[in-house]
Formats: sequence, C-alpha cells, structure tokens
Amino acid sequence: MTTRLTRRAALLGTGGLAAAAAGFPAPAIAQRAPIRLGGLTTLEGPFATGGQDAYRTVQMELERIDYTVGGRRIEFIRESSNAQADVALARARKLIEQDNVDIILGPLSGAEGIALRDYSRTLTGRTIVNGSSGAADTTLRNPSPNFFRFNTDGTQWMAGLGSHVYNNLNIRDVAVTAGDYAFPYAQVFGFNIEFCRLGGRVTHYWAPLGTTDFSAQVAQINRSDAGAIVIVHGGTDGLAFMTQYAQAGGQKPLIAGSIMADQTMLAARGPHRRVMIGMVSSGPIADVIDDPDWREFVERYRRRWLNEGGFPSPSIHAVNYATNLWGILGALRAVDGDLSNNQAAFQRALAAQQFKAPTGANVKLDHNRQAISDIFLNRVEERDGRAQVVAFGRTAQVNQTLGVPEAQFLALGSPSRDNPGCVRPS
Repeated sequence: MTTRLTRRAALLGTGGLAAAAAGFPAPAIAQRAPIRLGGLTTLEGPFATGGQDAYRTVQMELERIDYTVGGRRIEFIRESSNAQADVALARARKLIEQDNVDIILGPLSGAEGIALRDYSRTLTGRTIVNGSSGAADTTLRNPSPNFFRFNTDGTQWMAGLGSHVYNNLNIRDVAVTAGDYAFPYAQVFGFNIEFCRLGGRVTHYWAPLGTTDFSAQVAQINRSDAGAIVIVHGGTDGLAFMTQYAQAGGQKPLIAGSIMADQTMLAARGPHRRVMIGMVSSGPIADVIDDPDWREFVERYRRRWLNEGGFPSPSIHAVNYATNLWGILGALRAVDGDLSNNQAAFQRALAAQQFKAPTGANVKLDHNRQAISDIFLNRVEERDGRAQVVAFGRTAQVNQTLGVPEAQFLALGSPSRDNPGCVRPS
C-alpha cells in the first residue's frame, strides 16, 4: 500500500499505519487501480485535538479491513486544515488536483463544510463525503448532488435539549455564549427553536472563533439573572471559556453544546473539569451508551489508541468521521469498488446506504443526502474515577428540520447571529 502523509501527520502516531501497511499482502486483483481516498481534517487551529482523534478512528477502521474494499486497495492520503473555510478549500483542491483522489472524507468544521459543498458542485466524477462538520445549511439549502453527510448536523444535535431545560429543569431564562460562525449558529438555533417556543427567554453572547479572553463576558453573565448558561464553544475556545468561568467562581447550572461535552474537553487538565460535573448536553454520542455496538467500538478504540495518545473513549469528531467512512465503505462494497461512469453507481449506492453508526443508532439519508439518526440527552458524571458523558435519554430518528415540515422550517431562515431561532409561541 502507498500512504502519503502531510507535514502534520506525525502528530497522529502514523508509524503504526506504516507498520500495518508493510505487513499486508498484495491485492488479489492487481490489475484494478487502488481507490484513492483523501482525508481532510483540522490538525491546526482550535480543533486540532479533535482532528487528530478523527484520523485515529479512520486509520483504525481502514486497518480493520486491511485497506481493501470491493476487491480494490485503498490509498489513504491525509491533508490538514485549520477550521478556516479558505484553507480547507485550498487543501481540498490539492487533494483533487494534485493527489488525484477519487473521494474526499472531510472536513471537520461548519464553515469548511459549506465551502466544500460549494466546491463539490464544480467536480465531475469525484465525491465529497463529510467528516464531522455540522452547519445546517451545508445540506439543507442548495445541496450539492455529490456531497453526502452521514452524520447529523448541529441543529439536529440539540434535539430534545431545549425542552428538557424548560420542562424538566424548570429554567425559564438562559444566557447563551457561542462562537460567531456557522456551526454554533446551527446549535443555538436547534436549542432555541424548542426552548423559546415553550416560553423560554434567551440572551446571546457571541465570540469569534479563536477567542482566548472571555473574562468580560463571564463577568457579565455571572451578574445576569440567567438561570443557566448554554455554552456552544469547542476546542481551545471552549476550554478558555470554561477555565475562566471556573476561576471566576461561576455557579450557574451549565448546559452544553455537543462539542463541549466531549473527551476533548474532559481529558484536558484544569479547573474547568470541576464545574463540568452535572452539566447537561445533547448530541450524537456519549461516553456511556447502553448499546453493545457502542461498547464494542469503544473497546476497539481503546485497544488501538489508549497507549498512543487516544482518549478513554472516542471523541465526537472521531465517531462522526468513522460513521461517514462506514457510509463510503458500504457503498463501495455495494458496487464492488466500481467508480466508473463518473461514479454514478457509487453515488446511487451512497444515497441508499442504511446502517448502524458506531453508537448503535440507525443511519439513513434524506433527499438532500443528509443523515437522519438518533440524538442522545447526556449528563457529565463521575464514573470509575473520571468524568464521563452518560446518556440518559434518546430522541429517535431526528431529521434535519426537527420534525417540522421542510417548507415551514426553511421559512424560518438560515441560522445566524441575527437569526438564532428564538421564535415565540404564536
């Protein structure tokens, strides 16, 4: 097998990949050219830790099938971005135009996903399958026929959370602190559309991606009458906010966006871990899910990566990349590795894929090639001597419009800082 690595690949322990590759036998059907799969994730910038974990599960799953599917070898070619749309687009162009990949798996962040969706429209005979990016409009508005997303989006990830906060926690006013870009817009929209329609009131605090000083925002929120804080940050931004909130002695109940309640946060050392115990969240995964498929996946991940930089359980980005990879591999099996005729049969097989995600949740695609799947309600608890995200509820088969008729949902407009989804009951 030929494996090409970028300047950042050394962060991921890729020596294990090379060693595994060296031991594989030659492909049985040598005359069939390898399938060139390009990977794109963030190994730079605020989400670098999540990007590293994404490549762990991709490597783990490709090793599991000996880099062979449909009678063809897979060459996995890695690239790195920094969560910025222009950089992701440049790296995607490199994968297509210089590395000549057949399929791209990626990207990780929301604005990157929209950029690659638009780029995919210009391509013939190539396919882009999402990695973990969760901006709603990537597939909901102006979808591209050769962009597929087997992970649910940021709006879907909040299904059930606004209702839980209002009805079960009896909280009527919240302060939302969120990143000022596409993915947090989707998450805030998903929370607000439930919480506000029940009568909840929301005050929003926005911060650009890459913010390091939240002290003024923390002070303002602590002085407010908000009954809880909804935190929709991730990566180093989330860590900065939580650290400064803990240092300021914050005591309000915490509600988390999906990438806050994740091992990329819980595994980091610092005072933030103290205030995260009891934090409620929602999303497509949890550390503890009562499902045998999930337990088996976590055990394989631990065996492969716990001694090579992995987390106690895989992160949300790792699971999303694995889920999208499973969609690719299932479609390649269905067409016996055939990518001819501008990948027409392969793309039809992608659209028809139905399978169980690593969490055990059923996955299928809608008419926009967007995942419909389960969303978990979670709580951070101390278990086995460490903080873990524990699922205590599940909303089954959440679609991209949260059960609202599509035309009615689209009429609400695109999620943004000026349109955060806080629609009052009529």
